[in-house]
Amino acid sequence: MQGKVVFVSGGAGVIGQQLVPKLINKGAKVVVGDLKRRPDVFSKDVLYIQGDLNNFSFEQLQTLKPDYFFHLAATFERSEETYEFWEENFYHNVRLSHYLVGLFKRLNNDVRIIFASSYLIYDQSLYQFNHPQNNPKKLNENSKISPRNLTGSAKYSHEIELEFFSNFSASKINFACVRIFRGYGKGSRDVISRWIRSLIKGKEIDVYRPEGMFDYIYSSDTAEGLLRIAISSFSGIVNLGSGKSNTVKEVVDCLGRYFPGMKINFKDSEISYEASQADMTKFYSLTKWLPEYSLDTSIKEIIEFERKRLNDKSKPKEQALKVLISSSSNKISLIKSAKDAAKRINPNSLIIAGDVSSKIMSKYIADEFWLMPKTSNNNLEDIIEGCILREINMVIPTRDGELEFWASNSTKFEEKGIQIITSSLDSISLCIDKLKFSEFGKKHNFPFIPSFESTKTLSDELNSIVVKERYGSGSDSLKICSDSLEAISHSKKLKVPIFQSFIPGREISVDAWLCNDGKVKGMVMRERNHIVKGESHITKSFRNIEIEKQIKKILEALKLNGPIVLQAIINEQNKINILECNPRFGGASSSSIALGLDSFYWSFIERLENTIDNYHFFRIDREIVKYKISDDLIRYIDDTNF
Repeated sequence: MQGKVVFVSGGAGVIGQQLVPKLINKGAKVVVGDLKRRPDVFSKDVLYIQGDLNNFSFEQLQTLKPDYFFHLAATFERSEETYEFWEENFYHNVRLSHYLVGLFKRLNNDVRIIFASSYLIYDQSLYQFNHPQNNPKKLNENSKISPRNLTGSAKYSHEIELEFFSNFSASKINFACVRIFRGYGKGSRDVISRWIRSLIKGKEIDVYRPEGMFDYIYSSDTAEGLLRIAISSFSGIVNLGSGKSNTVKEVVDCLGRYFPGMKINFKDSEISYEASQADMTKFYSLTKWLPEYSLDTSIKEIIEFERKRLNDKSKPKEQALKVLISSSSNKISLIKSAKDAAKRINPNSLIIAGDVSSKIMSKYIADEFWLMPKTSNNNLEDIIEGCILREINMVIPTRDGELEFWASNSTKFEEKGIQIITSSLDSISLCIDKLKFSEFGKKHNFPFIPSFESTKTLSDELNSIVVKERYGSGSDSLKICSDSLEAISHSKKLKVPIFQSFIPGREISVDAWLCNDGKVKGMVMRERNHIVKGESHITKSFRNIEIEKQIKKILEALKLNGPIVLQAIINEQNKINILECNPRFGGASSSSIALGLDSFYWSFIERLENTIDNYHFFRIDREIVKYKISDDLIRYIDDTNF
């Protein structure tokens, strides 16, 4: 495993949290993808991708070039599967497995897939009975197949898919399907963990069919078994259990040694009596290893873990975000990106589109809409009260003209539990004032385009002069004039005009995100190929390491944090000339998010965890072109926010 790239789906789960450290210890470069938040037990070395892997792109996978893939991601229900589980099973088991193996099929490099399958694919008539059994039924890899439920069916279906691809040399897929028996572990939803959590709280536990026999395998042993199969040359199907069975009563008796006097409610049930056990003959012949944890040892570990977790008050529970996008206007792409990031943190998170006008399109994309007051100090108390009323806990300003309002009042909002995602007031004021911004560049010997209050300071040799507003954005008022007379004439139409030399060349934008300590976490540069009213309608990403180094130095000198968009010109000599910097999310920044600049997610996480050190900038090594295309949104007229 030394130096190998290992991708683990569902790595934040019970097995994954045991497997990932083992892989790190083996010298592997580990990438984890999961719907859940990053576990604290993972080291900084782990590249963590939180989100739905049904949306994981081939370009991301191609950039990773994994040598191994442990497919642990799955959904299941411990008791009888419910009516609602049908759709969940398809999406997170059937569809996900099919989608991911399809991505691996397209890779040029060889990959070894270790699939966490289940003993639920075996015919339940082999190991379930109407009466208690004296001995368990040993199930081997050749036992009769007839999946017991939706989960078992999904597992078996993917086994067949992997076996299908193994028949074609072009697929370059080498696989092992590991049929795991009755798993349990720390922080799990399994019955043993549920019982332990109840007993710690002094509650009674319900016990069904105490005579039932199961092959319980502890998650640490499961992880070790998967790892040993991965580094073997085996391809095919193999069981993984403890190799011995325990009755439910034996588990309860073991718990009784740690919880004397515990209350048990033995309940009648119509479920069958299980008596299953893994035949580990094949597994041992392949690895010369068998699971090592006893029931007593593992239960002791789980009790210690659950007690510590119950007493740990240091980390707050994952909260649902309620994020206000102020001046939301028609920023559809921005709303969608923010919504995706917030729901990755908590599926119950909501995005509220806020604007002074109700005639906007973003309100139909957001979860809620707020016709809010203008962002001025006269309306400060009303805005705070409106945020509290709507239970808003974060605000994302999106218009240059409101940045100073939010930054100057951020402390008052934070006192009410509302965090403002913005840079400091000093940094914002410097960026918004284009004359001071220009002077800052000159002072630090940065390649800023000089700005002047008069045309008299411009060179007489200039063919063109740019006239624009000094404060904030205002592309509509910008004009490229052919001479001083035209420039002066146009300037009289502006509030506070400034003048710049016109620099011919490629106009670019740089999307970047900076940590609270002012360090650049990541950036993406893109050409502005087609601009409409100051916004890129066609934008193409590119890389230039030397220019990136320059921009990093500039941004950190500006003492910014969070999201920014920097505008510049690359002249005919391939030198960068900085135009301006907008300390906010950009309208076309979704293209950078697609390349790995996870700016919304990082903004949310940093405010929840007070650090972003464990989250990496994972830039896809391909370039993209984004086309801003309007689309129709059709809804039935009984929609409540119409």
